[in-house]
Amino acid sequence: MSLLIGAMTIGFILSLLALGVYLSFRIFAFPDITAEGSITLGAAVTATLLVKGYGPLAATAAGFVAGLAAGTVTGLLYTRFHINGLLAGILVMTALYSINLHIMGKSNLPLVNLPTVASEAERAGVRLLGRDAVELLGWQVSARDLSVLAAVAAAIAVLGVLLYVFLGTNLGTAMRATGDNVQMIRALGVNDGAMITLGLALSNGLIALSGGVLAQYQGFTDVQMGIGMVVWGLASVIIGEALVGTRQLGYAITGAILGSLLFRLLVAVALRWGLNPNDLKLITAGFVFLALVLPGMLARLAARRVRHA
Repeated sequence: MSLLIGAMTIGFILSLLALGVYLSFRIFAFPDITAEGSITLGAAVTATLLVKGYGPLAATAAGFVAGLAAGTVTGLLYTRFHINGLLAGILVMTALYSINLHIMGKSNLPLVNLPTVASEAERAGVRLLGRDAVELLGWQVSARDLSVLAAVAAAIAVLGVLLYVFLGTNLGTAMRATGDNVQMIRALGVNDGAMITLGLALSNGLIALSGGVLAQYQGFTDVQMGIGMVVWGLASVIIGEALVGTRQLGYAITGAILGSLLFRLLVAVALRWGLNPNDLKLITAGFVFLALVLPGMLARLAARRVRHA
């Protein structure tokens, strides 16, 4: 049960990554590789401020702002300097590797015995429940683990609702319209470059927030923690779309969260059954490849059957 709760907690935390990838890849169709650097940036900024004695909420907010800045730079390289979107993300991601090292001062920064959002949630949960363990479905579960899971799930639910409300405003609608039809939005007098830059900033802010919370939950930050995270986020989005069966905004946001949760649970089960951790990234990439290619193959196969019939 502890393994299940831990996997669900990480799944909820990484759902912020999935939401960020959803914004860039699905709304703007922008291949933003900045995510692999911004998730580490958020973790690095958050961890460094915690070590310096700042509070968990302030440190986490600073990590979110750092992600906003990283996404803004990528957007400006693309819109102002007319650099290819993929290359702009690669440039920022590459620069962030050195920036993250400078922020942390070393490649790995532990957060042992420091106050974090996870430790605060644990203490609040133990005080609320009045005991160190509770019985859940016949299993003895640590009150600390359960408290962190409940706090993270509640926070993700609130952020998901806020994102839905924002994307339903005039500004959010303009951002979505920019991704759908940039010529139309220009004809309406909207600055499409500003919309893209704002969208990438918000995307990387969510991704950096995910990194900051993940660092506090796992108790350390590593400069390599962002490798493969774009594929992870894309896999979560694809799974979510398969679950909800539609790309309508509310369902898509819910699907991205559920996709991240399910994908992390599948990984936990695979590791429990003996999967070599070194093969995890390879299997993830293969899964995303199949998820991207299989629907088209099935559609073509169905079309052939109709023609033959």
